[in-house]
Amino acid sequence: QVQLVESGGGLVQPGGSLRLSCATSGLTFSTAAMSWYRQAPGRERELVAEIGSVGGSTMYADSVKGRFTISRDNAQNTVYLQMNSLKPEDTAVYYCRAKGWRLGMEYEYWGQGTQVTVSS
Repeated sequence: QVQLVESGGGLVQPGGSLRLSCATSGLTFSTAAMSWYRQAPGRERELVAEIGSVGGSTMYADSVKGRFTISRDNAQNTVYLQMNSLKPEDTAVYYCRAKGWRLGMEYEYWGQGTQVTVSS
């Protein structure tokens, strides 16, 4: 059974930092492309950052470039999102997603989300 479990969310003041973790099990992590999405109240879920399975290439939404860093530890089957210089508009539920191929079929799995609130 595949599981993605996010942690590290919380309440932080503007300008502060948080590090989100997404621990996975039940999938071949090293071959999965991993992403972080977020969804604020009343808004659609949006892609924040993604890291590839091969070579670890990364991409970021324009709104977080230079502030957020995605990374992965294939030995720990975990993906991280380091968030610095947080702004109130970063407030959202953050989800991690795993996407890849297994036995010729594409798969996609989501975690349950972790709340990030940026407020003074």
